[in-house]
Amino acid sequence: MTGKLLKFVDLAQKMPEKRTADARRQDFDEIYNRFDPKAAADQASRCSQCGVPFCQVHCPVHNNIPDWLMLTAEGRLEEAFEVSSATNNLPEICGRICPQDRLCEGNCVIEQSGHGTVTIGSVEKYITDTAFERGWVKPVSPPRELDRSVGIIGGGPAGMAAADQLRRKGYKVHVYDRYDRVGGLLIYGIPNFKLEKDIVQRRVDLLEQGGVNFHRNFEVGRDATLQELRDRHDAVLIATGVYKARNIQVPGVGLENVVPALDFLIASNRKGLNDAVPAFDDGNLDANGKNVVVIGGGDTAMDCVRTAVRQGANSVTCLYRRDRANMPGSRREVQYAEEEGITFDWLAAPEAFLGDTAVTAVRAQRIHLGVPDASGRQTPELIPGSSYNAEADIAIKALGFDPEDLPTLFNAPELQVTKWGTVRINHRTMMTNLDGVFAAGDIVRGASLVVWGIRDGRDAAEGIHTYIEARAASGAAVAAE
Repeated sequence: MTGKLLKFVDLAQKMPEKRTADARRQDFDEIYNRFDPKAAADQASRCSQCGVPFCQVHCPVHNNIPDWLMLTAEGRLEEAFEVSSATNNLPEICGRICPQDRLCEGNCVIEQSGHGTVTIGSVEKYITDTAFERGWVKPVSPPRELDRSVGIIGGGPAGMAAADQLRRKGYKVHVYDRYDRVGGLLIYGIPNFKLEKDIVQRRVDLLEQGGVNFHRNFEVGRDATLQELRDRHDAVLIATGVYKARNIQVPGVGLENVVPALDFLIASNRKGLNDAVPAFDDGNLDANGKNVVVIGGGDTAMDCVRTAVRQGANSVTCLYRRDRANMPGSRREVQYAEEEGITFDWLAAPEAFLGDTAVTAVRAQRIHLGVPDASGRQTPELIPGSSYNAEADIAIKALGFDPEDLPTLFNAPELQVTKWGTVRINHRTMMTNLDGVFAAGDIVRGASLVVWGIRDGRDAAEGIHTYIEARAASGAAVAAE
């Protein structure tokens, strides 16, 4: 083992080959090429095999990262895939879109020592893509079929992970999704240059081949109430995610071409999937030749600015009220965006949207970061007399997402929600206040990461299994009396 690992002292960190910024701006292809086998093995061999693996500790699904890095370094890729996929239902997706700099790689011991982190995400992507190519990834084949069914509302990461886990146990699984394609934001929210859609579809096809039943274009509240699904299944999981865009209360917000981020991203992704997109074709949601201003500093804002530059925008500016050090998005995404020619206007907040019927500019005001608030983050304070105008043909609001009003949408006023509108659950069981109704993912924790959705989906599946088993045991006990 010692000859295969701990090479970080001699071997420098190296990412897969990155396409040039000029080339990246011309298409929506992923920005990194794939590791070749030698490079993947070399980079995996840099792992220090820590006694306390902080990479694993800071991974929401607690991937056994040191072990599958060791197996990759030794050329045992099929075993590496088995270890990687044992704790993660979507490793090929996490390898691409997880903010590793904030999670596993950011907490890597050799990163802290100044040697440069192990390129965990790129190795994970390499392992899983190789597994698919070599036929190692098989549809679920449960050891026995159970005469029990579970309904899952939402086909995003949490729903997909739960469906996979429950199907492995032999449950009949039905996933109800309001869209025409399964995947949620993996399909319609995340751009191709981060996650190509055939990668998502490949996983959906695998679940379908394994016996998961997908009901597309199915909207709970329209096609069935929550109660009707409860009557249809032994348990129900709510995994809808959060889609309602947060608004900004400034003059001019109702002008034409002041648009929510998700509208812009969905239009772009649908166009990439060759769908008919009238709002894109008529130019409203097409950034080509336009000056684009994106308001926000999270990952969604980064997706918007990098999409706009690929559509051929004349200029792209990101307005964010804090500085680079305090932005919530991935630092790597900011770096990629800067390489691609996007301008970041730090410490600036929108004051008004200007224009007669359509937006022509965003009036912004400079910000000073004051004393820290209760969370420890410095409070943004407006600087009087610092207003200026940023030219804009499209202004995109990327301020985050809130939950939809599920009790109303689902015709289930008895479903309890928190003061933020998220579904209230018992975090030990993942069950809501309604018997047999569970919830997981963003609809519980608020807008978060894909990997947290996977973790919640896995936890919810275990909670559902425990609940159904307990119900069956209780019924058997009553029958025996």
